[in-house]
Amino acid sequence: MDINELNDDEMRIWHMWKGSFNRIFGRVVKEMSEHTGLSEGDFGVLDRLVQFGGGKLRQQELADSMDWDKSRLSHHLTRMEKRDLIRRKPLDADRGVQVIITSVGQSALDQALPVVSKAIRKHFLDQLTNQDIESITQLAERTKK
Repeated sequence: MDINELNDDEMRIWHMWKGSFNRIFGRVVKEMSEHTGLSEGDFGVLDRLVQFGGGKLRQQELADSMDWDKSRLSHHLTRMEKRDLIRRKPLDADRGVQVIITSVGQSALDQALPVVSKAIRKHFLDQLTNQDIESITQLAERTKK
């Protein structure tokens, strides 16, 4: 077998890994959306603004942290701005744009965080043993490079 090809077992484990992640992630997002009205993207923006910037980030930093291109983020922020979740402010110094969470956005995030935490626990963490957690942690450390 060519080193660039995967055998059946390798392909099966790859599909199992992806499928498991997608199912868990989908369940978490579904519960969050149903209880809060926020999309995955809305939550990602609001959470990053607070976690990485204390409530505000340059738009490019936000795009980089989400691994989104500028256009995708800009369109999403426009929709969020219309719902008063965020506002954008031009930066005078270097033509950049700062994205700022609003009080409405902070309230929405505050409502979403316990829902997301509960869903993560229910659909993921409660399914794991201590050994599972150790193995996943080691794998994540090894593959983050």
